[in-house]
Amino acid sequence: MPDNDLTHAIIGAAIEVHRLLGPGLLESAYEECLAREFVLRRIAFERQKPAPVIYKDVKLECGYRLDFLVDGKVVVELKAVECFAPVHEAIVLTYLRLSGCGLGLLINFNVPILKDGIRRYAL
Repeated sequence: MPDNDLTHAIIGAAIEVHRLLGPGLLESAYEECLAREFVLRRIAFERQKPAPVIYKDVKLECGYRLDFLVDGKVVVELKAVECFAPVHEAIVLTYLRLSGCGLGLLINFNVPILKDGIRRYAL
């Protein structure tokens, strides 16, 4: 699936979750429901995908995990916060570097209208 179609499908699934649940829940609830929505829509994904750090040619398992890696090429990071902070963008950009992916979505479910809580990143 082309990148734009894939991000469109991911955002559509997130909008459906937000439409049914609204803001105010914990991030873990949105993650569980979004995983279910991906299954229903037949969107290939890996959940809590480990993202090792490579330091001086040594692979270190430091506990970093991507919320979702969709179709092996889009990093999806979920939040349920009042507003994005610079650290949230830094996290997504770091996950893109660690995973080798060139495309990421940062999705904040704690907003009245989900489109206001979505940011797309490309390396």
